[in-house]
Amino acid sequence: MTAMLRTFLLLLVSVGLAHAVPASQQSDDLVFNAMGYIGVPYKRGGNSENGFDCSGFVRAMYQNTLGLVLPHNAKAQAAVTEKIDRSELQPGDLVFYNTLRQTFSHVGIYIGEGKFIHSPRSGGEVRIENMSDAYWVKRFNGARRVSNAQTAPAAVMNNR
Repeated sequence: MTAMLRTFLLLLVSVGLAHAVPASQQSDDLVFNAMGYIGVPYKRGGNSENGFDCSGFVRAMYQNTLGLVLPHNAKAQAAVTEKIDRSELQPGDLVFYNTLRQTFSHVGIYIGEGKFIHSPRSGGEVRIENMSDAYWVKRFNGARRVSNAQTAPAAVMNNR
């Protein structure tokens, strides 16, 4: 990513998140990294810049930014993370939705100010959505927080 694009994305994040709860450097890095993938196409089973599905996107962002490995499945990601109330959401937390008539069938990364970033569906691209849009409000399943204790370090997973 070019320096100018990184600066532009940082400006967008800082303007959009001006009133957000202050996040740790790690969550700032996670959100910033995720924003760099806006426009990458959806690919079922994908977990690279060639294409992501929703859980592959979340997994790649956590692994590439923080060295933490999450499962490559939204429901499994919900199972290994800590349940939090929607009012407790902070940038970097996970938000889950029922998009396939089953709980925890879709996941994204909360970026602050009621917005999340995700890889939506076939034909779509990584993008930012507003959680208050009627479609997402109706399908919201809950929020989760990732902790180091709940994930495997990338080095451990890569040696298996």
